Amino acid sequence: MPTLKQIRDDLRDIRYYYSKKYEFDIAFETVGVNEIFDKVNKYNNAVKVAPVRLYGLYLELYVNNKTQFALSKNLGYTSDYIRQLNRKLCEFFQKCFAKEKCVGHLDEGGEV
Repeated sequence: MPTLKQIRDDLRDIRYYYSKKYEFDIAFETVGVNEIFDKVNKYNNAVKVAPVRLYGLYLELYVNNKTQFALSKNLGYTSDYIRQLNRKLCEFFQKCFAKEKCVGHLDEGGEV
């Protein structure tokens, strides 16, 4: 089972990839595909079965490269609430990858 730190590190890499997606796409054609492509696909496939709130959080924070603070202001939530949701997202990925099949979703209690 991946640690929460490993998942946070992966999410940081995914955020970086999406912030430079255009450059990466060009480089992939020239140099070849980097391992980040597999990581992005892994997380994108997993988040498809996440609760809608966590799915939206993933899109905003990691695909659209927003900060937790900016997202909290945009949505009218506290930064602490966004931080809690992000922790739930990381826990979702952790449980999902531990099963090696991301089937089902987290209920309100945090279970897959």
